[in-house]
Amino acid sequence: MEEKDTLRVIIAGAGIAGLSAAIALERVSAVPNLNIQLYEQAPELLEIGASIAISPNGMRTLEKLGVHEALTDEVGYRGPSGIPQIFRHWKTDRVVSVDNHTDVPDPRHHTTRFHRGHLHSTLLKHVPAQSIHLNKKVVRAEIRQDGVSLLFEDGNSAHGDILIGADGIRSKVRQSFIPDYKLRFTGKVFMRATFDASLVEGKIPDLPADSMHWWGPKDNFFASRLGKGQYTTVGAYDDPRTTEELERNIFWGQRGNVDFLRERYKDWNPTIRALTQLTPYTNLYPNFAGDALPTWVFGSRATLIGDAAHAHGGAFAAGGSLALDDALALGLAFKHAFNPSSTRPSFAVENIVKALKLYGKTRQPHAARLLRIVHNQIGQRPRVDITAEEEDAALVAKMKSRPNTAWLSEHDVEAAFAATVEQLEAEDAIEESQSLGNTKLGETPGQVIELKGSKI
Repeated sequence: MEEKDTLRVIIAGAGIAGLSAAIALERVSAVPNLNIQLYEQAPELLEIGASIAISPNGMRTLEKLGVHEALTDEVGYRGPSGIPQIFRHWKTDRVVSVDNHTDVPDPRHHTTRFHRGHLHSTLLKHVPAQSIHLNKKVVRAEIRQDGVSLLFEDGNSAHGDILIGADGIRSKVRQSFIPDYKLRFTGKVFMRATFDASLVEGKIPDLPADSMHWWGPKDNFFASRLGKGQYTTVGAYDDPRTTEELERNIFWGQRGNVDFLRERYKDWNPTIRALTQLTPYTNLYPNFAGDALPTWVFGSRATLIGDAAHAHGGAFAAGGSLALDDALALGLAFKHAFNPSSTRPSFAVENIVKALKLYGKTRQPHAARLLRIVHNQIGQRPRVDITAEEEDAALVAKMKSRPNTAWLSEHDVEAAFAATVEQLEAEDAIEESQSLGNTKLGETPGQVIELKGSKI
């Protein structure tokens, strides 16, 4: 098959994951002659959505991608204490435990909180407008021997050499390749709001300047300042309905009843009661999670990124950072496989396989570790046959025994990628040595050549 001079990469989705992937492929890989096109289902790209936290790994990645505006104090917010998360008791308001940064010397990399729309618009500035195609709702993805296709609801289609599914937790790309994939309701519904900080600041005595997470026996409540003078409140409550019932009754981003929010937290401490009274509205976000995928590479030409690859339900507020790290790993994989230092990089199919395999091997174990934690938590419910004192003691013990998640929030993608390259090269060396030994014993080398074509 004749090699192409241009590699056409089609990305399903122009959210944070899709935009980050496009930026990484352009800047991190430095591979010439990439034609990157994004297909987004929304009719226009607006500053919508709730709040999003980006932890140190994601902030470092934003810097490596050249999205320096996101590191400023204007777009994002970092609390004055430098503590990324403070956990308080729902009733007494006392601090029970805190998260701390382990190895984050640059304050710009401390956990930062954004209005999702503001982070999205910052990324959008780094992607050519002409490469983004709107109103393209994906119906199905297909892979052929010589390429990939996206089929849209409007009857049109897009074709390329590589497909990246960045179309979120309910990914149509993922469903095309794994039709039996199911999401499960985690038992939590989030009531989220973002609004001008002036609605609460100066109106609530001793309102914390840092981000706060209050834990109750069943429900949680989060509040924080965001960049650009915004504020967010998030009430996470237990909902006993099944997955099927939730999917029939609540859709993602549905407008909720703010009176329900206020009623739900009426017995909590005065700060939370005041925050709920001043919260102007809520949108509902039922929380779903899916199993770890057996592979991230489909038909040698397609892969997934962000929530499409790891439907973790937003646990540990890690979704945005995971998507950014996916993008960086993808850019590094392209750089390694297609050798941009060459005057004419080879876009042969074996190098496409090499790039996607490197990416998947780098990111899958990290995401799978998170998903194991998420699924261990699904279905856990507090005991109901205990006294109020026992319940409170159990809550405090749980808050104090939270696992250390520095492995997640401070993950080093470049180090993980280098280790993956080293591991696969060592495996190839062993396989080549064994193959040569077999050949000396009289076996034909034809199979050896085929295997080497798909290896790194």
